[in-house]
Amino acid sequence: MTEPLLNVKSLNVRFIRDDGSLFSAVYNSKFEVYAGEVLAIVGESGSGKSVTALSLMGLLDTHKVLYKSTNSIMFENKELTELSPVEWQAIRGDEISMIFQEPMSSLNPLIKVGEQIAEIIREHKKVSSIKAKARARYLLRMVGIDNANERMNAYPFELSGGQRQRVMIAMAVANNPKILIADEPTTALDVTVQKQILDLILRLKEKLNMAVIFISHDLNVVKKIANRVLVMRQGVIVEEGSVGNIFNAPSHPYTKELLAAFSRTSLQSNFAARRLLEARGITVSFPIKKNLFGKVLQKIDAVKDVSLVLYEGKTLGLVGESGSGKTTLGMCMANLIKYKGEILTAKSVHITNEKDFRKAVQVVFQDPYNSLNPRMTIKEIVGEGIKIHFPDLNKKEIEKRILEVLAAVGLKDEGILNLYPHEFSGGQRQRIAIARALAVEPKVIILDEPTSALDVTVQAEIIKLLKKIQKERGIAYLFISHDMRAVRAISHEVAVMKRGVIVERGSAESIFMNPKEDYTKELISASLG
Repeated sequence: MTEPLLNVKSLNVRFIRDDGSLFSAVYNSKFEVYAGEVLAIVGESGSGKSVTALSLMGLLDTHKVLYKSTNSIMFENKELTELSPVEWQAIRGDEISMIFQEPMSSLNPLIKVGEQIAEIIREHKKVSSIKAKARARYLLRMVGIDNANERMNAYPFELSGGQRQRVMIAMAVANNPKILIADEPTTALDVTVQKQILDLILRLKEKLNMAVIFISHDLNVVKKIANRVLVMRQGVIVEEGSVGNIFNAPSHPYTKELLAAFSRTSLQSNFAARRLLEARGITVSFPIKKNLFGKVLQKIDAVKDVSLVLYEGKTLGLVGESGSGKTTLGMCMANLIKYKGEILTAKSVHITNEKDFRKAVQVVFQDPYNSLNPRMTIKEIVGEGIKIHFPDLNKKEIEKRILEVLAAVGLKDEGILNLYPHEFSGGQRQRIAIARALAVEPKVIILDEPTSALDVTVQAEIIKLLKKIQKERGIAYLFISHDMRAVRAISHEVAVMKRGVIVERGSAESIFMNPKEDYTKELISASLG
């Protein structure tokens, strides 16, 4: 390595709180970045990783941040801390670019993706609209998006999570930047798509000879992609070294602590494939004609010999048109209707009787207004299951648990405990329904059209909440829906149901990107266009 491309000689960042007090987010950070390398910055949430990245892009709100006058960030012998807003604009997105964690929040939902990429090009290069669009089309192909001509005219919501992240990468590399900052670019993606995105970043790094600053809390990803690693804690860089030295011979106690946690997680990685609930040969028939003596003369098979498995920490999306049998199958797996076949639970779920099953497997229904008792307060609704399944808790402990589970779903106001369901919005009622299910600490949740009764904005909030809860608690979801957008947003695997039979199943990416059955193609086309 010769001269560094970027030399952070001193970086101190303090935030101004609402009460006027100061909070130190980054303290006296110093590091270099060299052309063609991947420098990873790791640390727990709040360690200062993202603040460091935003500082390198000049993106922090100057009204809420205090920088020390001694700060110094040299980029190709240019002092970035002395740049005016106009000068920053010339560098940002051209010479230094950034990929953000959640592309759906970063892309403009009202503008076609081709136009968004072309806009970045025209901002920094004096080219015609036609040439900018041609470059945008080339970039979409370069980042691995099939049917680039068609995708140019797609809106962000019409793309999968992996495709949206590819669009963000195309925008970031549109002007051949010298430094690419990737802030948690794979956190919201499933494992398969995550690998594809990492491979793409490395391929582009080699092709464009970029330096990559890769910010992550996922040490497994860092180990695969980085050349060097900075470890941050509470705004301070506590250790720096090659990826080999950091992982094999860490010196700082905090780095050792991170790696110990990483080792435990790695040992538990098989848990992601651990079966929690399995349906074998489920068949459900409904009589449609009986004789005078009650003998069934004619019946309809709503579910025909279906088998499914739900895994810890994973979501299985179950899709199909109305009458396909998906809700009936879901109610079988929740043991709420009669069926032929077997519903099996893992030994780790510890089920010995019906009460145990009710605790382990919960259901969240489509319309929270109808599923919540209108005569019960929120305290009574959420606390009902706690009283049944945790009889040893006293009133104070029960109320504490109620407040904790409501806070987990984003309802932190104690004043809501004595309110009734009709006093809340649809989205709030669905949060309450989720809290009721979470209150008994289930292993599995059957989600029967949980977002269909909500508007698009609230749908996104609920899906984001469900994903957060799943990540924190390792719950298995069966997500039943006809809304392919919602299914694509949350599912790891998808099973497609038609007339009581599973006609296709596979990873969410394969189902949406390469459906094999005409019926699946019709569902996707009807829902996504």
